[in-house]
Amino acid sequence: MSLTDSCPNSPNSAVISNEKSKRYDRQLRLWGDHGQAALELSHVCLINATALGTEILKSLVQPGIGGFTIIDWESVTEEDVGNNFFLTVDQIGQNRGQAATNLILELNPDVNGKCIDEQLTSILASPDASGMFKRFNIVIANGLNEKLLSQLSSYLWDLSIPLIICRSYGLVGHIRIQIKEHCVIESHPDSSLDDLRLDRPFPGLVKYMNEQNIETMDKATFTHTPQLVFLYKALERWRQDKGDGLPMSRMEKAEFKANLEESLRKKLNSYSNGEYSDAENIDECLKAVNTALVPTKIPSNIVELFSDEACQKLETPSKFWIMVRALKDFVNKEGMKALPVRGSLPDMHSDSERYVSLQNTYRHQATLDADAVYKHVLRILDERGWSHNLVTEADVRFFSKNAHALRLQRGTSYAAEIALKTDVQTLGCLLEDPDSDAVFYVLLRAADRFETEYGSYPGSLEVDVDVGRLKCVLVRLLSEWGLSSVSIKDEYIHEFCRYGASEIHSVAAFVGGCAAQEVIKIVTHQYVPVDNTIIYNAMHQTILSLKM
Repeated sequence: MSLTDSCPNSPNSAVISNEKSKRYDRQLRLWGDHGQAALELSHVCLINATALGTEILKSLVQPGIGGFTIIDWESVTEEDVGNNFFLTVDQIGQNRGQAATNLILELNPDVNGKCIDEQLTSILASPDASGMFKRFNIVIANGLNEKLLSQLSSYLWDLSIPLIICRSYGLVGHIRIQIKEHCVIESHPDSSLDDLRLDRPFPGLVKYMNEQNIETMDKATFTHTPQLVFLYKALERWRQDKGDGLPMSRMEKAEFKANLEESLRKKLNSYSNGEYSDAENIDECLKAVNTALVPTKIPSNIVELFSDEACQKLETPSKFWIMVRALKDFVNKEGMKALPVRGSLPDMHSDSERYVSLQNTYRHQATLDADAVYKHVLRILDERGWSHNLVTEADVRFFSKNAHALRLQRGTSYAAEIALKTDVQTLGCLLEDPDSDAVFYVLLRAADRFETEYGSYPGSLEVDVDVGRLKCVLVRLLSEWGLSSVSIKDEYIHEFCRYGASEIHSVAAFVGGCAAQEVIKIVTHQYVPVDNTIIYNAMHQTILSLKM
């Protein structure tokens, strides 16, 4: 197909049918219907259908990426057939990208794909290249030499198109993410405390709690009272005795918990003539003391967003930064130095009526807070003459709910990294350990430099001769980085030459799965992608994260 052909999208990609819900059941639990819809509206570009490239596409096509385009000008060889499960012997001599496209599309009938049989250098030189690349949500590159990678990196960096550079080199894997700015609203933090606001209750919560009279409850009502009621009442008594604030120190929390347990047990035992009895909601309440009684504060990463120049100046109509600015204005006014209430409530032992009532109390406040943020959004849009359609009310409600977990990543260009315009101090510290996996990053860069100088990768032609050449390249490279004191063991240099830049399928499959996962994070704007670089050591099954 030609360069100017339009990029295909998945049909009906915005609607998740019942059939798709069944097929994608497990992944929908990870990123939801809206994440799946974003995935199905995405189009990725893969440069070179190598073993690694096809493994990446496999892991994107199966969960339902909208469409893909392979750029590959090479023909299928016997070596390709030996390590690429998406190529067959009878395809030798055919265009590698087209051959792989035909088989990959069999994995999912809802995905569209095509191949462009044209040299990347010709594409980049074409006047239509900019329009073509802008159709892609992300570009994945592998099997390119350093010079071509640098050219592609600079081109996509100027267009603000994310680029993932991947490599499977013997028993070493490499993933490098190049992205100017990536905003994540649904970061899905591994650990996040519930937003209960017991330290600074909002009016609706105060009203709900005042309606709960523990002293007049019968046993059935008492043993099915939400734990938050007990904590709230106990905190009121604590503040009457100790003053405003929460029990913060270990001793204070122990004292609070002891007093709470004593009062609850005493009330419970009063229903059984003083005999000891137990209740599930009391046990839950005592366990929740450390997690529920925490001060409401704004996370440091959100404070950094408020201080960011993009938020302060707000010169471009960015949906994310408009909402961040509105959030900041809310915090300084209606929120009284707090983020909007999330509106969610953890599961707890309770009767349905009071739990639902408590849940609705939090949800109502969350709605009020989101409405206030939206008013700030509309004001910001009006002040700058921007369309109200830029940010919808639904956008703001979703944003407000997840305001505590916002994440922002700003990356660096791989071309700048190649041109030695990035910080290598962290790398130098890691290389103080001669067996650090950072050694493989250095060797990969040295192998690229070797290919530039000698026209082939070390070991691909003559292993013994290339060992000495690679050592010389390494010495020069480390010197350029100001790391002349670093020494790379001979055994690693010999091993890299024995690899001969070959792709081992098992390594390609693992790295491909990891790379596909990062693509999904980026196109769905969910979860936090790898920040810059990871190195995979298949010999020891370890992964090193680097920021270059």
